[in-house]
Formats: sequence, C-alpha cells, structure tokens
Amino acid sequence: MTLNYILDENVDKLYLRQFRQRNPNLIMWVVGDPGAPPRGTLDPEILSWCEEHNFILVTNNRKSMPVHLAEHIAQGRNIPGIFILSDKLTIGQTIDELVVIAQASFDNEYQNQIVHLPLI
Repeated sequence: MTLNYILDENVDKLYLRQFRQRNPNLIMWVVGDPGAPPRGTLDPEILSWCEEHNFILVTNNRKSMPVHLAEHIAQGRNIPGIFILSDKLTIGQTIDELVVIAQASFDNEYQNQIVHLPLI
C-alpha cells in the first residue's frame, strides 16, 4: 500500500517541493491545492476531508489536533492518521521518513492515530 499525504497549510512549502522532486510517484498535496480543502479550512473539516479522500494529514499542530481527533472519533468517524513533524529533523530527513512510511505501511496502520516523527 502507498499512503497519500496532505500538508497543513502552515507547513513550509519546501517540504512539498522537495518531496515531489525526490518522489514524483508518491502523492503529497497541500491545503489550498486544487481538489484539496481551501486555505483557511478549519481543522475538523480537514479531518473529514482526510477521511473521505484517504489522506494522512502532515502537520506541526501539536496543541489542538489531539482534541480535534478525539472529537472526530467520538462522532464514530475515522481518519487514515495524522503525522506530527519534528523540529529536530531536517526537511530532508523528514521527507526520507515519509517516503519509507508511505512505501512500507499496511492498510489502516495509522488509522485514528497521531504519530510523532521520526517513527524510530
């Protein structure tokens, strides 16, 4: 299985550019892209979009995202997962981590979870 990622609009766009340059066969969108939620979309709505379109949210939102995820699950809903970026990793290290995760993951491996990068 290969995962699809969507970047929160507050994540530096350098992640997107470098990810696409290194891995043109993997999917990474950003909030505001055509087909993605528009910029300014509230976090609960982004989680609903992720559920509907099967994308993992990549964000640096450590504060409110756990609350939003808990509310989403309490409504009987599911999402593929949320990955929280680490400021201890370089952009290149983060991209390498996301590529390995995308290519080596099982179906629903991160469902309804918040995962802090790096995994190891």
